[in-house]
Formats: sequence, C-alpha cells, structure tokens
Amino acid sequence: MIQLIVGEKGKGKTKVLLEKLGEAAASAKGNVVFIDKDMSHIYEVKNSVRLINCSEYGITNPDEFNGFVSGIMSADHDLEDLFIDRFLLVSYQKDKDEVADSLRKIEELSNKSDVKITVSLSLSKEQLPADLQEKVLVAL
Repeated sequence: MIQLIVGEKGKGKTKVLLEKLGEAAASAKGNVVFIDKDMSHIYEVKNSVRLINCSEYGITNPDEFNGFVSGIMSADHDLEDLFIDRFLLVSYQKDKDEVADSLRKIEELSNKSDVKITVSLSLSKEQLPADLQEKVLVAL
C-alpha cells in the first residue's frame, strides 16, 4: 500500500509526514524506515526509526532509487513502514511525467512485501493521474 502527501513546495508536507512517522513508530510491531536527502530531521525522528540519508549512496536516477528502495525492503523482513520525504528530489525525478511510473513501481514493491509506504511529493493532487489521486492521504 502506498499513501501520498501532496502539495506545492513549502506547504507543510514534511511536517505531516513526520507526524505520520511518529505515529507509526509508536505503534509499529516491526521496523520503520525514513528515507530523506539529508540528516536535517535527525532530532525529530524517534531513535527506533532507521533514518537513511540517501545522498550517501550514489543514487543518480529514478531506476537506481527504485533499486535502493527494493534493496531496503528485501533486506529487512521485519519492515512494516517506509517513509520517503521529498520524493522528487531523492528519486532524481527530472521529468514529472515519469513520477507516476516510479510511484507505481514502488507501490508494486510495497504490495509484494506487505510494507506500507508513505511518500511526500511537491505536486498538487490534480497533477497526478486518477489512479494515484486515489492514494492521496493529505493534499495541502
């Protein structure tokens, strides 16, 4: 299952994502992972959450990012929740039209692994295809 937190840049998506992350960390029976571009939220994340700074792993394009996410999910059979902040930035999406394809691939991984994935991205709900609009948890 994939859930999206969408809205234009600066609308508060990260704040909402961190709230959802805190809720998941408090109730999760398995592991919780948070992927971000840097470590700027290290003091806002509970120490039970694995914070991954993806800029340390040489990711340069969307396919590499999808492989990175796949690797995280395959290596941790106790993974319950995965949070991805600033999706367009961390996944190196240069073409907003390809965003939908990347999100669908990540959703497919989620469904195979039974991992709940929550993603924040700087797009409006209207910019998403209809099938992904149904996945929007919060639109700011």
